[in-house]
Amino acid sequence: MFYMTFPEVEVDVGVRRQVLADHPELMVVAFRFEAEMEGALHSHPHVQSTYVKSGSFEFYLDDKTMTVRAGDSFVIPSNARHGCRCLEDGELVDCFTPRRDDFL
Repeated sequence: MFYMTFPEVEVDVGVRRQVLADHPELMVVAFRFEAEMEGALHSHPHVQSTYVKSGSFEFYLDDKTMTVRAGDSFVIPSNARHGCRCLEDGELVDCFTPRRDDFL
């Protein structure tokens, strides 16, 4: 088995990212947010699945807004504009296909 540890990096004030696993076809990434911090609106060609490990978030997906809490999960289609605001300290676990090479 091949195992690699990736460093946790600060991507913005109060937001940290750590790649947990990667392969050219799939990547798993943890994002840790402090309350009131935001994940800027953006889009990418990757399909993304998000699992809310802890905390709660207001999530924006195209023209919809939803509140998600620990235990919730959802899929973000390729090229959909999305972002979030952390309502209470929390962690998101995202899976991307294919891998996000820009995170390596």
